[in-house]
Amino acid sequence: MAVSSDNAEMAAGWATFDPAWYYARHAAMLDLMDIPPEQAQAFYEAHGAALGHSPNPFFDEDWYRATYPDVAQQVLAGTWHSGFDHYLNAGLDTHDPHWLFDTRTYLAAYPDITPATLAAGGYRNAYDHYLRTGDGEMRSGSCFFDPETYLALLAECQHDTITHPFADYLRRGMAALPCRSVSLYFDAEWYAQTYPDAHADITQGMWRGALHHYLCNTTPQAFDPGPFFSESFYAMVNPDVLGAIEAGNLRNGYAHFLSDGVHEQRKPCSTLDLAQYMRDPGVQADIAARRARDGLGHYLAARPDLKPPPPPMITEEQARTLFRHMCNARLPLLLNGGIDFTSDAPPALSVIIVAHDQFALTMSTLASLRANYHGSMQVLLVDSGSRDGVAGIEDHVRGIEVLRFAGNIGFVRGCNAALARVRAPATLYLNNDVDLQYGAVARALSRLMADEATGAVGARVIRTHGLLQEAGSLIWRDGSVQGYMRDAHPCVPEAGFVRAVDFCSGVFLMVRTDVLQVLDGFDESFAPAYFEETDLCMRIRTLGYRIMYDPGVCLVHYECGTSDGTSASRLIARNNDLFTRRHGPALRRRLLRHDPLQARARHADDGRHILFIEDRLPLRHLGSGFTRSNDIVTTLAGLGYHVTVFPIFRPIESAATLAAAFPETVEVIHDRELPDLPDFLRARSGCFDAIWIARTQNAARVASILNDAASCIPADHIVVDTEALVACRDMEYDRLHDITPSPPLSERLERELRPLFLAQRVVAVNAAEADLLRAAGFDNVSVLGHVQVPRPTGPGWAARRDILFLGAVHEMRSPNLDSLAWFSSEVLPLLVAQLGADIRFTVCGHTGPRVDLGPLRHNPNVRMLGRVADTAPVYDQHRVFVAPTRYAAGIAYKLHEAAANGLPVVGSPLLCQQAGWRDGQDMLCASVTDPADFARQVVRLYHDQTLWDTVRDNALTRIATEHAPQDYASRVADIMNAVFTPG
Repeated sequence: MAVSSDNAEMAAGWATFDPAWYYARHAAMLDLMDIPPEQAQAFYEAHGAALGHSPNPFFDEDWYRATYPDVAQQVLAGTWHSGFDHYLNAGLDTHDPHWLFDTRTYLAAYPDITPATLAAGGYRNAYDHYLRTGDGEMRSGSCFFDPETYLALLAECQHDTITHPFADYLRRGMAALPCRSVSLYFDAEWYAQTYPDAHADITQGMWRGALHHYLCNTTPQAFDPGPFFSESFYAMVNPDVLGAIEAGNLRNGYAHFLSDGVHEQRKPCSTLDLAQYMRDPGVQADIAARRARDGLGHYLAARPDLKPPPPPMITEEQARTLFRHMCNARLPLLLNGGIDFTSDAPPALSVIIVAHDQFALTMSTLASLRANYHGSMQVLLVDSGSRDGVAGIEDHVRGIEVLRFAGNIGFVRGCNAALARVRAPATLYLNNDVDLQYGAVARALSRLMADEATGAVGARVIRTHGLLQEAGSLIWRDGSVQGYMRDAHPCVPEAGFVRAVDFCSGVFLMVRTDVLQVLDGFDESFAPAYFEETDLCMRIRTLGYRIMYDPGVCLVHYECGTSDGTSASRLIARNNDLFTRRHGPALRRRLLRHDPLQARARHADDGRHILFIEDRLPLRHLGSGFTRSNDIVTTLAGLGYHVTVFPIFRPIESAATLAAAFPETVEVIHDRELPDLPDFLRARSGCFDAIWIARTQNAARVASILNDAASCIPADHIVVDTEALVACRDMEYDRLHDITPSPPLSERLERELRPLFLAQRVVAVNAAEADLLRAAGFDNVSVLGHVQVPRPTGPGWAARRDILFLGAVHEMRSPNLDSLAWFSSEVLPLLVAQLGADIRFTVCGHTGPRVDLGPLRHNPNVRMLGRVADTAPVYDQHRVFVAPTRYAAGIAYKLHEAAANGLPVVGSPLLCQQAGWRDGQDMLCASVTDPADFARQVVRLYHDQTLWDTVRDNALTRIATEHAPQDYASRVADIMNAVFTPG
């Protein structure tokens, strides 16, 4: 083998033999063998290459052979003289030459470096560009090397000015600074202290530095790169990554984290919640502007551990003082401006407020009520023997009706006295020490009147120091009561969904007036106060009505702002005893008081409780099966199940996005993830009746956790929904790229299906995959596809133009990205030639943060819409939908969605087969290996109105008959029936 030494394209020296460097690197051996410097290259070619020597500092022979064992075998067999020989002659476009350069990272970081720019510049590959140009431009070929960090280190050491930092680091910097960090992503100083044996080997010259040891040692899972990443933790919470490592597809967990996990916001260690950190809009802006590579890089650069700790939380007593001070400060403004409830319209609501003194608090509450609801309402104020400004409150508030009593008659009697004068169909009991939050009254009124079965509505009540007083309330079998989630943060998931409850506090309780009149209001046996609203709600429920908790009805409560002077503890004990005796038969049906059962007791009805586990919270815009998962959650809720959604990875979406994504009765666990699941299951012991796990990879992730929690969960009622068999997709990928399948499909399936031992019921997305599951030995398989509602109201053929692709692209290996790249490069030019230069290809849908769509954006015939809130207008504008999917599993949701929106599809034979649709009738099938055929089918559908109408009508018919919501609900119900009644 002869090494090139005179090729002008190799100016950086990466493809040449470097005699000076080689002689210095192996001086001891060459001196021992009496080899002069001028014979170094001859020695390398005759002996050094076989010994595993590198020819220059830019290629690492040992690392190359270790990383690519097939090359090492070929070298041993004599196919190649060395790994360097292989790289120059075969590996330039497919292999990386050095442990400090990653082609994928380099190209992803710099979208301007495209195949076209490399070819135009005469670069052999990305590494050639990096060494000849990128290094001088302060670019980086690996997240483990930051040129600015390295140059700052050199400045400390007073080195000369460097124009190519990476080249300098390889030639001399690594040896000079063996245990100094040259990147945020590897802490060399910490590494040397944490692993003294490795440090000793480095000191003895066995390794060139801490970074060299970390990236090239033979036990990569045994070492962490810094205190910010734990291999053991990452492997524990990400069994899919562990499987890839064991299969030899990944070096270690950190390799996965840097390429994928950091963008998915997986936790790198138990102490760093990256998803929470990424919620900061400033962090998101910095990453979007490329001021940081990712969330971890931003975190490490910002060093939040050095920021001052947050101020201590204010005590409740301090908060009450501030609340009262606020009311007193507001009082002069209210007295000057006045509060007006006058109206000529019949009242939609009557409000009953009982006040015993507390003038400032009462005026503040009335002002809050007036500002919160602008409709007509009757305000009944009961002055219960006040001796302060409440006695003359009519002078400052117009339009209220005051019932005045000489003495303090208490809350119960005061409310009942006012009830006799109520004129509206709804009555609100409201304390005089509250601050209503936006829209609370209107929301409660809407909730109350929306369903005739709703008898009363209660609120999310927050105390003055910011913690919950209650999110609905519980009644236990012994007659004791409990404000659900008291002392929790108001935004915890447990407080964030609508449900029927035992009772809600009289602080804010809106009731149908006719129901109150039937029941004669509060039972005065409970006067002056305590347990009166508990008793009232029990009696309302006896009439067949529900008490609804609505988190959108929110208020701040001073709590204990009013008092009649009677011993509270004595009254509570007396009235609790009275309540227990009055409702003994009903209480016997309640649960025994037990903290882990709070999540079950918080529901007053008898619906079954389902835990739904997914990769991420299934938001519809994410595509990739998440739309289907969202439909399943929605359907389960519609069937009357109480659904709790638990994500493997903590979401980063805003609270508003999450609130709009699911039915309001669904509990969405947005503040926890996989490492929290064991504690979550223990805390909810006995609360769930069934578990639905979406995707086999998630079943693998949770299998050991569910085993360990078997006594806490419904182990006999578990559904594993495969969603799509990844092994099938991977086989299609291999076939597409002419890769010899290894291992074969049967072995891949066997490995993928191992966690299905959990399942009492297995769900497949289509009949073909169900057959594969049955052939693998599963006799408990159900099929559940997609739900769609046809929308045939869009414009006809003549009013449309252009071509649409709508789908999510989460990562660079996404099937959707592959199909987009193939279509835009191979098919679109043919369509431009046949349909005209003004034809546009519209690409719409969610795009992951690490996906580079640069080539598409630069194409003048491509229109990039990104994610849109309403896709209907997008479908209505276009004439043809294309789905050139070349490898995938399951059924493409985009196929059904496009058809449901009345847009005919040209798709791949794979999609046609998965959906079971007829070519030429329900869609047009086109080859994804023959661009001309695909273009021909698009042009055919684009120009032929008769064909267009036929395909459109047939597809709409299939959607209506095969994917109707009521049929979908029946299939989900059948699955759950099979889970609960196995036979």
